[in-house]
Amino acid sequence: MIGKKLSFLATFGLFIIFMSGACSSSPDPSPVVEQYMQAKISGDEATIQALLCSELEPFLERETMTFATVSGAEIRGMSCQQVGDTNTVKCNGEIIALYGTEENVFPLTTYRMVEEDGEWKWCGESN
Repeated sequence: MIGKKLSFLATFGLFIIFMSGACSSSPDPSPVVEQYMQAKISGDEATIQALLCSELEPFLERETMTFATVSGAEIRGMSCQQVGDTNTVKCNGEIIALYGTEENVFPLTTYRMVEEDGEWKWCGESN
């Protein structure tokens, strides 16, 4: 009888450990922002779609095509960090893009993240 109880407790304990790992995302959403921004400047639709929150799914084409008409788009000095324990990520750095012969600079800003299905998703600029 004691053997069955110990076996049950061990199995139950492993189940709890498994479920806690399976249901939690990374505590820091900032790497997802960096991935998203890289995908956005390269027009990587599959990655953008995977990292875009459900609220913004109707805007997938816009997000994918943002830098399609420019040349030489690149991110310089990107450094992102979660703001405290919030779902906000502040990024430093800038996107440089050439429109014809004119270089345009777009500073990186603060972004809102949401957790969906146990994963962080990019959900636009933060207010």
